[in-house]
Amino acid sequence: MKLNFWREALQLANTWTIARGSTDIFVVVLAELTDADGTRGVGEASPIRRYHESPATVEEFLRRVDVRRLSFADVPGSMAYLDALAPGNMSAKCALNLALLDGAGRRAGQPVYDLLGLGFREQQHITSFSIGIDQPEIIRKKVAAAADFPILKLKVGVPGDREILAALREVAPEKTVRVDANEGWQTREEALERLQWLAADGHIEFVEQPMPQATAPADLRWLKERSPLPLFADESYHTAADLAHCAECFHGVNVKLVKTGGVSAGFAALRAARQAGLQTMIGCMIETSVLISAAAHLAGLCDFLDLDGNLLTTNDPYAGVTAKGGRLSFQTAQARTGLRVTRIAPRAADASGPARENV
Repeated sequence: MKLNFWREALQLANTWTIARGSTDIFVVVLAELTDADGTRGVGEASPIRRYHESPATVEEFLRRVDVRRLSFADVPGSMAYLDALAPGNMSAKCALNLALLDGAGRRAGQPVYDLLGLGFREQQHITSFSIGIDQPEIIRKKVAAAADFPILKLKVGVPGDREILAALREVAPEKTVRVDANEGWQTREEALERLQWLAADGHIEFVEQPMPQATAPADLRWLKERSPLPLFADESYHTAADLAHCAECFHGVNVKLVKTGGVSAGFAALRAARQAGLQTMIGCMIETSVLISAAAHLAGLCDFLDLDGNLLTTNDPYAGVTAKGGRLSFQTAQARTGLRVTRIAPRAADASGPARENV
């Protein structure tokens, strides 16, 4: 087995702002595994500082991997080795898990959703489209540009929350909106006041992570008991190990593959949440179509989808699942097996060094 990895700098169509900060360029790390018979699998890491990860930490972990311990024929065994190699590093493990499953699916002649026994319902899985924090005039333009999407996801968690929602409503007065505070409301009283204000809108579906992950469970329980809207855990739910806490403090969970460490653990996190009676959602970071398509293979386990990270960029180097009108589809995907993704742009050298690295 050979492992290659390289960086990709994704250009945002608009400055991307959430409660924690802003960016115009987001750097991801792509990884490719190639077996002795020529079977290939591609994966992606989309690391963020919130979880103490970066492209450099991803590359450091990948350099430590003994590729002789990885196999398309034994994905669980390969992941057990990676978990034993070092704790954390979930984004790097995600990249390798995706590559392993992509290769396993290609070898088996099946898409990953069939390998997992989930199937995929064409044009039936609907994703929201995210509107980042911005000035009201930019919010109006973003909402108008997203007119074809039946559901929007609005980022809040800053002093101008009311102005942000008001700008959205000027353009889309009755469209369904999901709200994500990204831990932006600091006290339970502030969070409850914001939730009551949002509920009065009449078209807010739910609110993600209203308070910081480190908030005392008693305060989160207090908020859940009083909230007029369903509350979803994002930063508070990484893997199935977080289930007991989240079942106590939230109505649902948002699973992201870069938090769980890939599709395999994402599958487990979604299934555990459903068994516990929680609503389920799969979300994303700023990502290429590799990670977005990988997440789409789990759509059958989800009540809600937020898979638009690639749509927020102008230079996605891969093609896979599409989301015209918000409806996910693999109909135009050239690849029929594995993750069903295809490289459509040449690899560019990263400014910090060579574009590829062999291990």
